[in-house]
Amino acid sequence: QVQLVESGGGLVQVGGSLRLSCAPSGRTLSTYGMGWFRQAPGREREFVASITWSGGTNYANSVKGRFSISTENARTRWYLQMNSLKPEDTAVYYCAAAQKYSMTYVQPYEYDFWGQGTQVIVSS
Repeated sequence: QVQLVESGGGLVQVGGSLRLSCAPSGRTLSTYGMGWFRQAPGREREFVASITWSGGTNYANSVKGRFSISTENARTRWYLQMNSLKPEDTAVYYCAAAQKYSMTYVQPYEYDFWGQGTQVIVSS
């Protein structure tokens, strides 16, 4: 079973930046899509950003212009650069990988593998 490992979470002040990274452990994973979701206490898991095999990106409206998703050329590792962080960005962030073809990768069911989550806390 492939495990995805996130890193880069932590505590940051309002307006600060963090960079999350995700990579499969144990072996290389062939993916069509890669994404990030988040879950705040008492709320459902929500889509944050995704990047397709062809380099197309999608973002939740709440993070557009502040967050950026990217991947290395071989799609073996992907990142979420988070700038201008707000208290409402506080959540556990999960990376995900899809081995099925899709156009956008914005729904959890489109993904096959998930990380264990990394906590992001934005302090005011």
